[in-house]
Amino acid sequence: MENHGYADVVGSSAAPYLNSLAAACGLATNYHNITHPSLPNYIGATSGLGLAALAPFRSDCEPSASCSTSGASIFSQVPGSRAYEESMPSPCDRHSAGRYAARHNPPVYFTSLAGCAQRDVPLAQLSGDLAGNALPGFAFITPNLCHDAHDCSLSAGDRWLSAEVPRILDSPAYRAGHTALFITWDEGEGSGGTDCATSPADPGCRVATVVVSPSTPRGVRVPQRFTHYSLLRTAEDLLGVQPLGQARSASSMARPFGL
Repeated sequence: MENHGYADVVGSSAAPYLNSLAAACGLATNYHNITHPSLPNYIGATSGLGLAALAPFRSDCEPSASCSTSGASIFSQVPGSRAYEESMPSPCDRHSAGRYAARHNPPVYFTSLAGCAQRDVPLAQLSGDLAGNALPGFAFITPNLCHDAHDCSLSAGDRWLSAEVPRILDSPAYRAGHTALFITWDEGEGSGGTDCATSPADPGCRVATVVVSPSTPRGVRVPQRFTHYSLLRTAEDLLGVQPLGQARSASSMARPFGL
């Protein structure tokens, strides 16, 4: 999801579904984005690249020779991993169009990722993968510019979640007890700083993150400090691959949320 701080979301009447999930599942109450604007958070959260290495992405640039990385990502770590992108015109599309924003689609920035057209697909493919019990080991789902609450209201984003999340929770993969779902925001608003690690009290650096899994204690709220690097570390730990970059020193969310 896009561009809303923790206080804008948690407890908001504009997000009843998200808040009902937080009450029924888990909520990280001290979770922080890495930097600003959007793109470096997407890249950092999937590669572990540090602030200096994320600098080329701070213009929210389209993929190009100067706006890409040859570094590893969780997509290359996990065989068969997949990104599902709403409103993307064609697989692995590197050009923004309509409500599709390439800057919210991390796989297109990783030049070392093989088979991008099979790994980065329109969101419509998710329904078939869920129904056929063919969900990949790691899935990254991005709503379009309206449904992520970037161009439209928080209510619009919440309505989208209320339609999409139950499809995941009703799937064979989730019902089998071995799937966890994380819902988070790329960044908060109200800050122009680039290093959220040094600005923990900045509301633009704190976002809501909900953890949904069959084993997560109902209504658990975890005050431990986490970041997008923690989310990467958690996914890598759960999938049995080595942490990348800054994820190596990040706190895992697995144990606090019963994963």
